[in-house]
Amino acid sequence: MAGGELVEDSKAIEATACSENPLKHAANGDANVVGSSDVVEGPASKRQKLAHEEMRPDNGETKSKERARGVAPIKAEYLISPDAPAKVVDDDAAEAGIAAEDSANGKPDPRDGDGKKGKNRKKQGGQNQNRSYGHFEDAIKLCNSVTYSNEFSPKPCKFGERCNMSHDLRKYLKEGRREDLDTLDGKCPVFEKYGRCTAGWKCRFVKSHSKEVEREDGRKELILLQNSDSMDTGEDPDQRPGVVNVVSTDTKWDLARRKVNFEKSDPYIKWLEKETDLTRKFHNAKKAGGDEAGIEDREEIRAQFVDPPLKPSEKRKIYFGRETPVLAPLTTQGNLPFRRLCVELGAQITYSEMAMGMPLVQGQKGEWALMKAHESEITPPRFTPGKGTVVKDYDNSKDLKFGAQISGNQPWVVMKTTEALTKFLPHLRVVDLNCGCPIDLVYKAGAGSGLLDTPSKLEKMVRGMNAVSGEVPITAKLRMGVRDDKPTADKLIERLAFGGHDTRDRLGAPGCAAITLHGRSRQQRYTKSANWSYIAECSALIKSYKDKKDELTDTTREPDGSTQANTVDDKVYFIGNGDCYSHVDYFDHIDNAGVDTVMVARGAMVKPWIFEEIEKGQYLDKSASERLGYIEKFVRYGLEAWGSDEMGLGFTRRFLLEWLSFTHRYVPIGLLEHLPPSLNDRPPRYRGRNDLETLLASDHYKDWIKISEMFLGPAHPSFKFQPKHKSNSYEIEAEG
Repeated sequence: MAGGELVEDSKAIEATACSENPLKHAANGDANVVGSSDVVEGPASKRQKLAHEEMRPDNGETKSKERARGVAPIKAEYLISPDAPAKVVDDDAAEAGIAAEDSANGKPDPRDGDGKKGKNRKKQGGQNQNRSYGHFEDAIKLCNSVTYSNEFSPKPCKFGERCNMSHDLRKYLKEGRREDLDTLDGKCPVFEKYGRCTAGWKCRFVKSHSKEVEREDGRKELILLQNSDSMDTGEDPDQRPGVVNVVSTDTKWDLARRKVNFEKSDPYIKWLEKETDLTRKFHNAKKAGGDEAGIEDREEIRAQFVDPPLKPSEKRKIYFGRETPVLAPLTTQGNLPFRRLCVELGAQITYSEMAMGMPLVQGQKGEWALMKAHESEITPPRFTPGKGTVVKDYDNSKDLKFGAQISGNQPWVVMKTTEALTKFLPHLRVVDLNCGCPIDLVYKAGAGSGLLDTPSKLEKMVRGMNAVSGEVPITAKLRMGVRDDKPTADKLIERLAFGGHDTRDRLGAPGCAAITLHGRSRQQRYTKSANWSYIAECSALIKSYKDKKDELTDTTREPDGSTQANTVDDKVYFIGNGDCYSHVDYFDHIDNAGVDTVMVARGAMVKPWIFEEIEKGQYLDKSASERLGYIEKFVRYGLEAWGSDEMGLGFTRRFLLEWLSFTHRYVPIGLLEHLPPSLNDRPPRYRGRNDLETLLASDHYKDWIKISEMFLGPAHPSFKFQPKHKSNSYEIEAEG
């Protein structure tokens, strides 16, 4: 198993033997297999007899059959039912749904919502409007003055006698928390790696880094163990070993109180407001008529145009190439532990989850938490020098993997957001503007894919972001358009490369360093395959821009270099996105669509080792124990990122279950009759090559819970879970 054989198949089988060993469920998700019996049992009342003689031909060989569209071609010997599930997964809801409540405290979840509170908060629509994760807290809340200290030497409590939390450590350990876990060998993964646990006495593995000692006066004291060379993170829960881009509480308070000086954005916004007003007056005068008075009015207005108050700084050089597969910005699932796992498996470029611009400017804690990155994400991406592909003076040692993606509906919002990000985050590769999010809440506000029909506003956004971002390049991610029958990305790409016809001569190009195009419209969502033919057309368009740039350039006035993309020949990098599920897809898109590299989204959620396949150039038939090993790694990384206390376990379990709601869709290569696999294929019901493989293929939420319990123990009594793209849910109380 990857990661040092931390979990054996036998352990997983033993953990599930007491209940059901699930099969791939039918559309209603109600069939489980029990041991080697022919009787199928499950959570619902239906039962089914298995005819093993129908699963294999008489000669014991697998019969080859033609590949049916939309159905995973599973070998006959593994089939239970030849019928594919009828239920279609809504991957848009899964990737960018809106949760109503935070999983820990019942408050609006800043990861998914717009951060508004009270009566003015817009009512959320869709199937996720009542999505909640319950509560997972200790029965007795231990004061922080005690949490990180030895029993006889607590720190002074700043609330004194007014403190409503417990200061009795022994009572807390006996009555106020659930007992220590015996999973992961009963050892705290944070303490094991870093020599100090950031959860202190609240850790669910606290016995592994604490002991009781007898003092000279005969009293016995409980003490926390800590290695002498371990990192001291104090009592700040945001400061965790291995995590970078942590913004201080004071900074977030300053943003919330409007005490941060936006010395670049503020003057630029004032200039932009005047520029917009003059442009409107100029066009109105132009419409009014072409008489002599009208011409004089236009010339008078034209004379009032002035240059921006500041020019863009020289940008850090970046690189996208064949050897740099990109992990897409993923709502909910693009969390730090998952990105860390993907980097370990070969992802070369990563992005934060999409963060809303306004909450960032307002200093909201939850939105700034999305900007945290793991130290592995600030290492340089893989780089193979080649002719004609790399911008002059590119220094790979100064490059890094992690970039931030933001969303906003007004130029001033994204400008201030960009300035705040580049000012307070020391490790940013790029700031990417989301122009493709299809979710109604974002679209109707004029952000995300709402920008696809407002090219002038989009240009102003990118131009302004480029002006205030310092050395950090600006990029954009688009969809083909809003409607299926009206693709607009080709026009937008030209505008982002050169600027609009009324601005390019005077202001130069907006300065977009890279463009990613998802080969779907907003209307299409995931109902059809991505349109890579259109992506190829746009790629050819970008390749023609070098000649077009020369034609557009005034021979007496070269364009300002600070406004140009910082790529070879001033050509913007172009990245394709959509339905990449294997190394075959990846290299086919690069070779035939002409993109610089490919961004992987759902394919990485279903099988994160797709990046390893790309690096090695071959299919990898991962065993069930290897796949379970990746789940264990995610758990360990989650506990390091969110903490090993009750709340950290709850967050880790929640995001693990979100991931399992995707990764169960993986069909092992060894079970398929035909290659390459397709991301949009849905398998008939089948059994795996062993019980663990069958368990990992289950689409039933109860089985996902069982998998989580292998590493995180029983869920908190009030824990709830509902996948974004499923209607079934889990409540421990309902299960007894």
